[in-house]
Amino acid sequence: MAYDTRNWLDRYTTALGTPPISDEEVKTLLELAGVAAHASERTAAPITCYVAGRSGTPIAKALAVAKELAEQLAASSD
Repeated sequence: MAYDTRNWLDRYTTALGTPPISDEEVKTLLELAGVAAHASERTAAPITCYVAGRSGTPIAKALAVAKELAEQLAASSD
């Protein structure tokens, strides 16, 4: 049986020994993945989230940076 997202994330963070992820963090990460997927190839989405986490940048700031980069890329392609 597959777990729902919340159950999976709770179990996964426990297994990793890290604090649980909040619903707001999940929402922001999904938005970050969406920005990456729409500004580039879809495969960039999970890797972008990984890079954001690895950088230690707060999720909200990582999202803002991604949005700014996506806007710059869109403007340069016009």
